[in-house]
Amino acid sequence: MADPVTLASLLVDHPFADAEHLLHGPTRSWTAGEVRAEVSRLAAQLGDAGFGPGAAVGVKAGGCETVMAMAAIWSLGAVFVPVNDRLPERAVEELLARTDVAAFLHDADVEPRPGSATHEPGAAFVLFTSGTTGEPKAIVHHHGAYLEIIDRVLGPLSATRDTSKRPSPNLIPVPMALNAGIYNALFGLRAGAPLVLMDRFSTTEFAALVRRHEIRSTVLPPASIAMLNDDPDITDLAPLRYVRSITAPLSPFQARRFTERFGAFVLNGYGQAELGEVIGWTAADAKAHPEKIGAVGKPHPGIEARIDAPDGSDVGELLVKPASPPPAGVAATLGDRLGDDGFIRTGDVARIDDGWVWIEGRVGDLINRGGNKVFPDEVEEVLASVPGIREAAVVGVPDDRLGEVPVAFVVGDADDADLEAACREHLAPYKVPVRYERIDRLPRNDVGKILRRELQ
Repeated sequence: MADPVTLASLLVDHPFADAEHLLHGPTRSWTAGEVRAEVSRLAAQLGDAGFGPGAAVGVKAGGCETVMAMAAIWSLGAVFVPVNDRLPERAVEELLARTDVAAFLHDADVEPRPGSATHEPGAAFVLFTSGTTGEPKAIVHHHGAYLEIIDRVLGPLSATRDTSKRPSPNLIPVPMALNAGIYNALFGLRAGAPLVLMDRFSTTEFAALVRRHEIRSTVLPPASIAMLNDDPDITDLAPLRYVRSITAPLSPFQARRFTERFGAFVLNGYGQAELGEVIGWTAADAKAHPEKIGAVGKPHPGIEARIDAPDGSDVGELLVKPASPPPAGVAATLGDRLGDDGFIRTGDVARIDDGWVWIEGRVGDLINRGGNKVFPDEVEEVLASVPGIREAAVVGVPDDRLGEVPVAFVVGDADDADLEAACREHLAPYKVPVRYERIDRLPRNDVGKILRRELQ
């Protein structure tokens, strides 16, 4: 069984000297010594209040404060429950009740709660699935399994890294209440790097942090990539060279725009809350295969991927087999998605070309127009290329004759004739939307994924 403080040790046993800054936030930076002292203080505060192994502790705080609280909770063998500080009070109460927390850490106070959940040894934190196709589900991640998720990506990178040089800071432009924030913070700590955390994304702050900390590689959600592409005031992101796209599928159109505008290559990737990242790019791949822009990459070492029931174009549902069986809690969440052979149904439609995985869309998003398949992502990329269109989403709506037809929702000021002309030029006739709806913004969840069910 995994040592319950494994992930906490990534922070408190970090190789940085005490005098050097380990955490950088929007208002102050923390040295390694200050971090260790604060983790010890928080752990003592929680321990004195009677919260120990297996107890669930909710945390709502800024990025640096959340990282230290997370480590303090883990040092006690307790379980971390992140709470997004953007949630309204009612939603916070619902989350705390649903996760049955025993304590809620916020505004520097520890608030006892009536929750009585006792998690098994080795449990690290509780997160929820994205909820793009249904109600979000709680997932309990474990220390050992999550460390394995990090190492499967970090291992190949470490093999080519000059270990005589200290890693550059890991810039994390997503909240620590999200899996993407937790993963990238722990990934940076595992690599021996300090962390630079953004509590709120802004293009100007991001560009300033890249310059100040000489960031050469980082992660960005597709929505942030689009914001940088569209900001006329951001003309240079040097010395940035690589960006790993996270949290949601990235349009090849936006990837090409970013590379052409800033000279930084966008490395796609693929993962799910239950699995972590299982498919991705390396810098060596980017140099050797620029023609593969748009693919999410190749399976990481130890990962198997295949296509279930491929059609005539070798497109079908993507199945992934992790390097080791998922923990019992994760397996329970997966339910019948986990096959007897260890392969997990991802719910994503994909094709595999010479080892490269291309995501075509979600199984539930696929539009069946009279027997013809329409993948929303393909249509959305065409619409996003039309001048004046900032965002686009395509959903299927019922039709008496054809079963379903595609309808486009667009944010921007291009007229219908321009949209229709672009679709007719680049798409088969059955993929062209039957109409175009204007909205002020697309509904998205916290990690930027479009909530198509709301559009439908």
